[in-house]
Amino acid sequence: MSIFSGLRGRSRGLFADNKGPWGPSGGGDEPPADPPGGPSGPWGEPPRRGRPKLVSGGENVSLDEFIRRRFDRFGGDGGLPGKSRSLILWAIVVLVVLWLLFTSMHSIAPGQRGVVTRFGRYSSTLGPGISFTLPSPIDRVKKIDVENIQVVDMGSGEGEDLMLTGDQNLIDVAYSVRWNISAPELYLFQLAQPNETIRQVAESAMRAVISRVTLNDAMGDKRAEIEAQVADNMQRILDGYRSGIQIQGIAIKQADPPDAVNDAFKEVTAAQQDAQSYINRARAYSLQLTANAQGEATAFDKVYEQYKLAPDVTRRRMYYETMEQVLSKVDKTIIEAPGVTPYLPLPQVQKEQKQGGGQ
Repeated sequence: MSIFSGLRGRSRGLFADNKGPWGPSGGGDEPPADPPGGPSGPWGEPPRRGRPKLVSGGENVSLDEFIRRRFDRFGGDGGLPGKSRSLILWAIVVLVVLWLLFTSMHSIAPGQRGVVTRFGRYSSTLGPGISFTLPSPIDRVKKIDVENIQVVDMGSGEGEDLMLTGDQNLIDVAYSVRWNISAPELYLFQLAQPNETIRQVAESAMRAVISRVTLNDAMGDKRAEIEAQVADNMQRILDGYRSGIQIQGIAIKQADPPDAVNDAFKEVTAAQQDAQSYINRARAYSLQLTANAQGEATAFDKVYEQYKLAPDVTRRRMYYETMEQVLSKVDKTIIEAPGVTPYLPLPQVQKEQKQGGGQ
């Protein structure tokens, strides 16, 4: 009964006073007269500087006094002193300001983009810098890193991820896919599982390209061409999905035949490398001989030009140079001249001189 009586007392306090929150609401339609001393303000009070006052019951009161009177009208202030009520009021104001500040202002890093959703629906995309939106929960911002390069590894390298080549052979391929986000709004809302989608698209594109090349091409020097084709096919498929994903590159880490025949293929590859090495050495020797022949022909042409200018001198010089080359390789020297010993063992004399000098 005490509870119901208290509620009735508060109801009487609420409806007994017919005064509005900004002053008496008289029964007549005639506005109140201006106070003596000058014109009144828009709320029936004279204009003045300083902190504005509230009007309650025909008198100007402060905000604290107005709140205290309102508490008294609804059955008291709960035993809180005036200072406590003021602190609670200011705490509420501070909380509201902080809520507006932290949910309306957003700092986006240079490598990020902010996707704004309004009541769960995409609204806009924020660029780097400071941006403002409506407070939460009206607007929500999700930051997406668009410059981070992510890697998806395909094929473990330990087991077999076999693919069929164009010449009806099997090959075990392990590769990685590098990608990043180009359109964050599409990335968030168009794909339910982006990583799984990238894996399936990568496998499909790789199998399609491997099926058009031979086993030797896939294991040999056409890896770069295969990687470029796979990247182009993946980008075309993902663009068709409107995924907001940019493929940065494909890297083939392993391209080997199945384990059952891997050793035989390694021996064949080693033999092919040896054959290629012999071919390269033969080509290098052929180029060397050709260069030497061209050099000798050029030297002969120069000698012939000198020979045409002075035939006798050129013939004698060629004779001397030829004899010098021939006689420098023999141990005997024969000289035919008047008054000179026909045979002079110069090497033996040189040896004796060396032995005499050593003693």
